[in-house]
Amino acid sequence: MELHLIRHPRPDVAPGVCYGRTDVGLAESAVDVATRLRPLLPERFALHASPLSRARLLAEALGTPQIDARLQEMSFGEWEGRRFDELGTAIDAWADDPLGFRAPGGESARDLSSRVLPWLEEVRSAAADDLPVVTVAHGGPLRVIAGHLLGLPPERWLALDFACGQVTRIDVESWGTTLKWFNR
Repeated sequence: MELHLIRHPRPDVAPGVCYGRTDVGLAESAVDVATRLRPLLPERFALHASPLSRARLLAEALGTPQIDARLQEMSFGEWEGRRFDELGTAIDAWADDPLGFRAPGGESARDLSSRVLPWLEEVRSAAADDLPVVTVAHGGPLRVIAGHLLGLPPERWLALDFACGQVTRIDVESWGTTLKWFNR
């Protein structure tokens, strides 16, 4: 399976604001980003996207996506829309347990993995026709997908820094996985 992972365009949100599942607008044109990325993508592909507008709009500029809620960003619950510097020592608990910590009313990185990995297995099973797969989503789900496919331990997935409006290619074969390129 040839897999292209695209993080949504740069969101229109102030620096330092937690916005995970919040459906924020874009600071750059989804059409412009799609035009820039299109030469890096195969001619034909199966297209998947998060329903959040920052991902969905880019996917729609690339084609007709299959929308799946499992590709949404991690929910930060009561932290959504708040500045990180307002959270005080609560942010330390997240730093102490990045995989298991759950903001009040939100989900943990383990919860995120539990919804993204079944999606990935479904896509892998359906990719038997060798049609490349393009996925437009968010940093969290993309880290889960790439980290899992590359065999990284979950505590290393945060080191995969997907840039906004960039594409990464991973090829998955029966014998293993190859990272072809990252953040183009």
